[in-house]
Amino acid sequence: MGNSFGEIFRITTWGESHGGGVGVVIDGCPPRIPLSEKDIQPELDRRRPGQSKIVTQRDEGDKVRIVSGTFKGKTLGTPIALLVENTDQRSEAYTEMEAKYRPSHADYTYDAKYGIRAWPGGGRTSARETIGRVAAGAVAKKILKKQFGVDVLACVSQVKHISAEINPDKFTLKQVEANIIRCPHKATAEKMIRLIERVRKQGDSVGGIITGVARGVPAGWGEPVFDRLEADLAKAMLSLPATKAFDIGSGFEGITLQGSEHNDVFQMRGGKVRTVTNRSGGVQGGITNGETIYFRTAFKPTATILQTQDTVSAGGENVKLKARGRHDPCVLPRAVPMVEAMTALVLMDHALRQRAQNGR
Repeated sequence: MGNSFGEIFRITTWGESHGGGVGVVIDGCPPRIPLSEKDIQPELDRRRPGQSKIVTQRDEGDKVRIVSGTFKGKTLGTPIALLVENTDQRSEAYTEMEAKYRPSHADYTYDAKYGIRAWPGGGRTSARETIGRVAAGAVAKKILKKQFGVDVLACVSQVKHISAEINPDKFTLKQVEANIIRCPHKATAEKMIRLIERVRKQGDSVGGIITGVARGVPAGWGEPVFDRLEADLAKAMLSLPATKAFDIGSGFEGITLQGSEHNDVFQMRGGKVRTVTNRSGGVQGGITNGETIYFRTAFKPTATILQTQDTVSAGGENVKLKARGRHDPCVLPRAVPMVEAMTALVLMDHALRQRAQNGR
């Protein structure tokens, strides 16, 4: 239960942090799409651990293998299975967590639900589960670009109190990938990196915000009332580890405006209905209006920190815990491709639903 996402373009992720491997099964992918590991690996390289000094130093290559669903380099229309093997598990670093719950982590809640948990690395609660999402998202991004002209991109826009002004229509992948924090504003990125380095040395962690965008989405995608596009985006983002909040368009800031100030005025431009402003974030009434979709997702500070904390044991005793092992002092740099992947999965599913319903 709860391991699958999507209606037509549907994925199911599987695997635990310290098991033999992790992966995903994609069902509903259209046939005859050229697809190889080379289409997927670059996205996993952006997500993988050990890529910089401000992320966890777990040494995983995260090499993906397509094990079903393609023939002679093209998709068959049958389920696509993608596998990434785990190669650098160090379960001994987690032995203290076998009997002690990490504060603000899912250790206790998984025990409460299942009566058992894979404590090495956090099992399914680990960010390694997102490998399957990012791999599937790479497939979705390729189809969205080739068949629908849609581009999906995300960036870090805030770390703790340090924020950057982000124009959803302007920043580029090159700017995002120009630094290890993945903030397209160079001067702000340097401040963010210094903050994370300082916090890492203290054995602590910080959170922040990732801005996601989708450009070129045509008007008409979305399935009201319960599958409104922004509702599916919210579910997608809040299903990611460490997420705590989501807003789209003007979001919470929109409440400071009056209707006359907030409304996106329509006008004809280039033979199409367009809006003068985009406070709606590209979605109105749960349906895309043809403008750029943009939203923000807030990520909490990483729960596992290298400081002594009060907690409770599985036996119900008040105890002390000092975590060991390799952990992200800030999840944001590696979460950027995760946000892009979940955005692409939502849009790919709605693109196919729109095509099935209206033939376009």
